[in-house]
Amino acid sequence: MSSHAHSQPPSPETEGDAPNASWLERTVEGSIFSSRWLQAPLYLGLIVAQMVYVCQFFAELWHLLHVFLTGGNVDKVSTDIMIGVLGLIDVVMVANLVIMVVIGGYETFVSRLDLSGKADKPEWLSHVNAGVLKIKLGTALISISSIHLLKTFIEVRGTDFKIINEAIAWQVCIHVIFLVSALVLAWTDRIMMNGVHADAKKH
Repeated sequence: MSSHAHSQPPSPETEGDAPNASWLERTVEGSIFSSRWLQAPLYLGLIVAQMVYVCQFFAELWHLLHVFLTGGNVDKVSTDIMIGVLGLIDVVMVANLVIMVVIGGYETFVSRLDLSGKADKPEWLSHVNAGVLKIKLGTALISISSIHLLKTFIEVRGTDFKIINEAIAWQVCIHVIFLVSALVLAWTDRIMMNGVHADAKKH
């Protein structure tokens, strides 16, 4: 007896369940995939924060010019100018961190940026991924921590220095933690990329 004789037509319940399950699955998956756009307002908020940092930069620059023009004790003025310049660098480094999170995060987690016709496209954006972004963020945090630590070491020479030794030790400890974390992230990313390249060669 042929196999067609044993086959039974699907019941109405079976015929109805498959399309419903498929529609439900597509709806859930589409909702999950579209939920990435919930991050877009967060990146727009960071752009507003970037504007605040631009204002902060010019406020500190004006203070630096005021210190330079009013003059006073040469040693104190030179120290204040050095600290002011480090403060400006600190603002720039934080701004770089913010723009890196905005552009890299949007490109990685929300949607690709159509920059094919842009001649000024950042070089690092062409090969950005979650691993590269984490390493760049770690490097930026180390740079910011270094600026803060250097400012503290310069302020130590001043007579009005009020930070206790324990606070300085904590700053050094946090800086070392940032450094070790960045090295671990880079090492982990390198191991993962080596595994990906090895699998690609096998196939």
